[in-house]
Amino acid sequence: MLRSIATVGGWTMASRILGFARDMLIAAKLGAGPVADAFFVALRLPNLFRQLFGEGAFNAAFVPAFSGTYAADGPAAARALANSLAGLMTLVLSGLVLLGIVFMPQLLFVLAPGFVGEALRFPLAVELTRITFPYLLFICLAALVSGVLNGMDRFAAAAAAPVLFNLVTMAALLGLTPFVATPAHALAWGVVASGLLQLLMLIAAARVAGMAINPLSRPRLTPGVRQVLRRMGPGLLGAGVTQLNLAIGIIIASLLPTGAVSYLYYADRLSQLPLGVIGAAVGTALLPLLARQLRLGQRLAAHRSQNRAIELTLAFALPAAFAMGVAATPLIAALFERGAFGAEATRATAAALVAYAIGLPAFVLVKALTPGFFARGDTATPVKVGVLVVAVNLALNVVLTPVIGHVGIALATSVASWLNVLALGWLLMRRGRLVLDRRLRRAAPRLLAAAVAMAAVLLALQAMVFPLEGGLARLGGVAVLVATGMVAYFGAAQAIGALDLREVRRMLRRRRS
Repeated sequence: MLRSIATVGGWTMASRILGFARDMLIAAKLGAGPVADAFFVALRLPNLFRQLFGEGAFNAAFVPAFSGTYAADGPAAARALANSLAGLMTLVLSGLVLLGIVFMPQLLFVLAPGFVGEALRFPLAVELTRITFPYLLFICLAALVSGVLNGMDRFAAAAAAPVLFNLVTMAALLGLTPFVATPAHALAWGVVASGLLQLLMLIAAARVAGMAINPLSRPRLTPGVRQVLRRMGPGLLGAGVTQLNLAIGIIIASLLPTGAVSYLYYADRLSQLPLGVIGAAVGTALLPLLARQLRLGQRLAAHRSQNRAIELTLAFALPAAFAMGVAATPLIAALFERGAFGAEATRATAAALVAYAIGLPAFVLVKALTPGFFARGDTATPVKVGVLVVAVNLALNVVLTPVIGHVGIALATSVASWLNVLALGWLLMRRGRLVLDRRLRRAAPRLLAAAVAMAAVLLALQAMVFPLEGGLARLGGVAVLVATGMVAYFGAAQAIGALDLREVRRMLRRRRS
């Protein structure tokens, strides 16, 4: 599992670094004004549906079914299952895309009510979202093929695919802008092209792995397909609950002054680094592993795998959260403050980042806990928890946003995420599906202590290094903070017995060999 997490995490790290480069370009070209707000809504909407129909509900039902079929019945049966579902997904999502393009003004009337009546933001958001909406079809099919590869323990291609998104959107922003109405239009066309290229790359990788996937296959309602669809039902509702949380944030942010949508986007992008690198890697590697171990009756091994996933999650999420919390302003200034993105945007975005940092460990821990349900075919329990989380999130938004503006949206998300983690963890333990072993109970408080020590070092160093002026100077200062923070954290963790760096080194040697 550690090798699989390293593979996914390594590629995801490359994607996130390119993503920061892309967001730096976007900030310089679009800033945090009305055009940026319109584009971020246009980008968010197909992603909401993608996470609803693709990565969330579908993967939760499909990956365990595919892994189990592949292990028990062989590659041919697994291929038939995947192709039937690919054909069905193509049919359903093509219809959804057409409906979305036709009724986009009505859709945005619901999801971005604050834009309605504005001469620039509403019509621009409608136009841009109509361009980006076909991305939904391509990326959901890409999620299916990624699930196939992950179910075969082939993680590299699926983890590398998002790199194309960043490369293509950056190329579009730089190359298409002179030929379209705004830089946002160039970005929107780049989003669609990146989705198609990711799908084609993953289909090629699956074919090389001996698992040819054809999205135009004739759908067949076999017993295996019906089982996946049945399990998708609760998962779809659960994913809908999660996306409703995100939609609430968009709706409320659209009602705030211009720039709120953009501030939250930039802060969220930075907070997503550990979630993408660690959370996605853990969740991607853990789900098929748990499904196989449980299918083969290896319950002790499954408990051990989940404990190690939680331990690894805490080892990286805690220092990331503390670092972003204490160094939010230097990070935002170094990455984004240039061109159309000014000092006021830096202050507003940094405040949102601090609020997101509070919930960052929870965002990542969810990825280590939900496989404990999904691998057992239980897609209903996370839904029930999610309904409670949505209610809390909505209530907190209503209370906090009038007082602290866009920061209240981020803080509500963080608090609701911690509630989600506590509820999921309690239910797993109550049902005997999660037993915190001695190693995890010993490591967790020590990891927290190491993160606190690192935060103290960063606060002291930050006062000496900043304020710096100029993009390169600031980037250099942030590089010093990051390097020093890593040395302080891993040094403290090793000294107090929270981590054994020799074990990590042995794992990396095995991976290289």
